Amino acid sequence: MNLHYPILFHRHQDNPILTANDWPYPIHTVFNPGATRLADGTTLLLCRVEDRRGHSHFCAARSANGIDGWQIENTPTMVPDPQRRPEELWGIEDPRITYVPELERYAVVYTSFARGGPGVSLALTADFRDFEYFGNVMQPEDKDATLLPHRIGQSWALIHRPVGPTGAHIWISYSPDLRHWGSHKVMLEARLGAWWDANKIGLSPPLIETSEGWLMIYHGVRHTPAGCLYRLGLALFDLKTPEKCLLRGENWVFGPETPYERNGDVGYVTFPCGVTVEDDGDTLHMYYGAADSCIALATGSIRTLLEWLHASGRPARRTVDDRRCQ
Repeated sequence: MNLHYPILFHRHQDNPILTANDWPYPIHTVFNPGATRLADGTTLLLCRVEDRRGHSHFCAARSANGIDGWQIENTPTMVPDPQRRPEELWGIEDPRITYVPELERYAVVYTSFARGGPGVSLALTADFRDFEYFGNVMQPEDKDATLLPHRIGQSWALIHRPVGPTGAHIWISYSPDLRHWGSHKVMLEARLGAWWDANKIGLSPPLIETSEGWLMIYHGVRHTPAGCLYRLGLALFDLKTPEKCLLRGENWVFGPETPYERNGDVGYVTFPCGVTVEDDGDTLHMYYGAADSCIALATGSIRTLLEWLHASGRPARRTVDDRRCQ
């Protein structure tokens, strides 16, 4: 087998697994779901639902096996509230879910959208019915964010993707209380030139904690004459110092190939916001938005992803000076 071009993620045969036609109330489209497994083994997807204004909210869908038999809430689960949270004026987008044992709650980190642009917002919940909202924790322009499930040292850690004068790179920031953030550091840079992930990258699902480090699935955006092309790559980071990149793959590992990934509101996009780890501790269910128009599922193996990184990855080089942002 050529270790540089293996099939690392396998699309489910019944893709797409959720579309607008499945929804119990009128919507335009559904995509980019956050994902988690609840205590009883149920898979919960917090789906981004776009209405016919073009504004998004979140709606929960549950499945016993994470594949089919989805039970969708009859009403939205998280709704923008511009009166209380003006940063949500034009909707909320792209949730990522992390269960935080210390808090005994799930952290939902999402993009809030208003006149100033996209920013990073945080909410905590125990049951996906009642939420404690923290508002913007990272100001525009910033998105593609998630919380690590436990503290690093004494601090919480947030992965996010601000856009600045040096480009669109993945950063990590630290906080003592989930409200005040600092110690900003570059985690992974977009490459330059003709790479598949040149100029603009972002976190996809939350990081996966393994014995070898934090496994990251990230998206890279290539600008072509026909538009943007979103594909996925892999990187591995130190468990105790997450901003330290141990390995980064040079090749993309998953991208738009099927009709439902190439044709839709925004074509040629595969964009996962959620993964779950199955009971065997190795099998991944990766849930992704396809062409901003439906939700699809691909499966993979943590062990195989790590083997591929060891065979074809290399340490990332740092060129951005993050000291200016301390």
